[in-house]
Amino acid sequence: MAHARDGRQAPAPRALYTAAVEVDEGRSGRARSRTGALDVALTRPAERGPGDTGTDPEELFAAGYAACFRSALGVVARRRRVALGEASVTASVTLTSAADGAYGLSVELRVRASGLPTARLRELTAAAHLVCPYSRAVRGNVPVLTEAIGSG
Repeated sequence: MAHARDGRQAPAPRALYTAAVEVDEGRSGRARSRTGALDVALTRPAERGPGDTGTDPEELFAAGYAACFRSALGVVARRRRVALGEASVTASVTLTSAADGAYGLSVELRVRASGLPTARLRELTAAAHLVCPYSRAVRGNVPVLTEAIGSG
């Protein structure tokens, strides 16, 4: 249980939504959500070839992270009363291997908003990185590089 700054126990976070996805056969299997909305063939990145219709777990993580971060960016912009306009987030997730053979991930988030000056977009991006649930989940475990590309 988390503790508040004054030492008292903080209330447990309230669950807002739970997604459940079952995967068989690991990276070479199939992922199916409990709702049925997601049903995809999985493939290993190294085994990709022409005509391969599968996706790999890093793509799925990148999609989730980009969507979550874009939503967090919108929340931050609204709270600060900034007109964000059209904006997009591209998440690049890299599977890494350390010298000891352990696997890991690294992430690059590229945020684009042509209607905002780059300096202002950098501020919003930094604030979104503090509130995005994906950013909070990986903080201290996965290196995340952010880049903001605004109107100049």
